[in-house]
Amino acid sequence: MSNVRTGIGMTSARTRGRMVERLREQGISDTLVLAAMGTVPRHLFVDEALASRAYEDTALPIGFGQTISNPYIVARMTELARNGRSLKRVLEVGTGCGYQAAVLAQVAREVVSIERIASLVGQTRRRQRELRLNNIRLKHGDGLQGYAEGAPYDAIVVAAAFGAVPEVLKMQLAEGGRLVMPLGDDNQVLLVLTRQGNQFHEERLEAVKFVPLLPGVS
Repeated sequence: MSNVRTGIGMTSARTRGRMVERLREQGISDTLVLAAMGTVPRHLFVDEALASRAYEDTALPIGFGQTISNPYIVARMTELARNGRSLKRVLEVGTGCGYQAAVLAQVAREVVSIERIASLVGQTRRRQRELRLNNIRLKHGDGLQGYAEGAPYDAIVVAAAFGAVPEVLKMQLAEGGRLVMPLGDDNQVLLVLTRQGNQFHEERLEAVKFVPLLPGVS
């Protein structure tokens, strides 16, 4: 768990508190997840010009054709990944600006986060140092391959959409592990996949909209 800086005005802890109340009204009930959302300063993960909008329930651009997901979907995916369990190691595919990883770092012992865009990795690494998020291991690589060296994972959270569940990610789940990802191309749904031995139980939940998951690195 990490201490993070507070802001002033529209980026204050009070503003985060209002966001947490809204998340509770939207159905997020995991107290650990709500506490994490109230702790991580979302305004530090967006461009300064957008900081005053950081706690609105909206996705915001972070450059390179990528976005920071709205607070509800970050909380929802974290809650689904946790499922009331104590998480040791979590893999995030698609670091982006690092906000989802920072939230996951509040509820898991260790987070491995992989990002294909080198410039985003550099920016996010600096931000994580500033915020002393020491339990996040940031990797530059192809998220479609996961990160086998850190496997198995109690949870895998994929922050971009793909038309099918990558087989390699399924195999990196621990027994009882959960993979949470947006599934589909134009019509996306939130998918939860739970590993039971060599069987995988699938749940398809609400409609979502994410940028596509692309192969390779840049």
